[in-house]
Amino acid sequence: MANERQRLLAVTILAGGLCGLAAVAFHLSIGWLEALLINRANHAPGHWWIVLTILSPAIGGLIVGLGLTFWAPAAAGSGIPQVKVAFAMRSGLVSLRETVGKFVLCAFQIGSGASLGLEGPTVQICAGVSSLMARAARLSPQNCRRMASVGMAAGIAAAFNAPIAAITFTLEELIGDLDQTMLSGVIVAAALAAVVEHSILGSTPVFHMPRSYTLGAASSLVWYSLLGVLAGVVSITFTDSLLRLRALFKRWTAVPKWIHPAIGGMATGALAVLGFYWFHLNGIAGDPYKTLELALTGTMPVVFMVLFCLLKLAATVCSYSSGGSGGIFAPSLFMGAMLGGAVGYIDVMVFHHPADAIGAFAVVGMGAVFAGIVRAPMTSILIVFEMTGGYGLVLPLMIANMTAFVLARYWRPIPVYEALLLQDGIELPHGSRPLDPPRAASFDADVPTMDATA
Repeated sequence: MANERQRLLAVTILAGGLCGLAAVAFHLSIGWLEALLINRANHAPGHWWIVLTILSPAIGGLIVGLGLTFWAPAAAGSGIPQVKVAFAMRSGLVSLRETVGKFVLCAFQIGSGASLGLEGPTVQICAGVSSLMARAARLSPQNCRRMASVGMAAGIAAAFNAPIAAITFTLEELIGDLDQTMLSGVIVAAALAAVVEHSILGSTPVFHMPRSYTLGAASSLVWYSLLGVLAGVVSITFTDSLLRLRALFKRWTAVPKWIHPAIGGMATGALAVLGFYWFHLNGIAGDPYKTLELALTGTMPVVFMVLFCLLKLAATVCSYSSGGSGGIFAPSLFMGAMLGGAVGYIDVMVFHHPADAIGAFAVVGMGAVFAGIVRAPMTSILIVFEMTGGYGLVLPLMIANMTAFVLARYWRPIPVYEALLLQDGIELPHGSRPLDPPRAASFDADVPTMDATA
């Protein structure tokens, strides 16, 4: 037993470092592909940029659809539901094919212009790395399951440069209890993955903030409360739209399934053309964070923010529901920042507060929409702190995030990740006890299946 504990500790430490390296490699690969594909399409001469901006995510979706259908079906989706299934029903097993497929296909889809995030896929990739190491070390099924939580924490820590939020997210979304052995492994892995990411990519927060925002006046709390209500509305609109369109695609058998992501990619490209043509800004297809920072600094016009929130919502629904490979974390932060900045304009106009309030509302909006969509209230507060490097908006974040969370849970009790699994006929067991499905059970492409060759 002591030997098993020693091996678990050694594998946890090694997994934290390797997950950090895998996450960095994944992020750099996406950046390289974005520069090669969607960014080059956006800057093509003449009117060719319109054609190429639409074709790039469409062709990317076609290639990814073929890969998901004929090579790695478990690499579809965001990655979070897949890890939840592995943790609850497969003793933490994430196959080699699933891990490699997620890395390759998701990098290509996001790089070609899909309106999807890299954070959820990073979690699945890191869970795969942890699972492979656990099997190589011949750990017990219980400890292999614990390694899935190690991978999730390491993935979030490296993706967001947020080790504390990684711990709370793993507790809220995966573990659900205080298993001391599991919790200690999560803490170690999150810290090591963040150290590796810091040493390679730098220790600065994800978003560069020119100033530290604070609550300037108590009267602004009225508008922060309104922001929470609107964030709940946006969250439910996004979730309902995603699930309904996804259900339509699942029933659309007249068109082969491998073509579906190309259709979603074409729609995403068309929406990106509208955003670039009207506002000369990226963010719908490709890296959204540069445009998001304009909202965080309060330098983006209010009309731009309102329309970009709507365009991003529609583009993400199209990209995800059509069966692609990518996450919803980054889009939720983008929508939240745009919504928050727009509400901030109201605060400035009504109460004549300083223009800094626009950026402060955008920061709070990120957390509020994240809380409403992902349903991780503690994480939604901490992740904003760590991504922006500022802690002066504690009270507004708590008010807006909890308002959005409570309203979203009231209007739609089932969170988005569980709803996606239920749409595929999978109901996760409650509690922390692992449950192994029958050998004959078959799962949809959006749910990880064990690969006998992995």
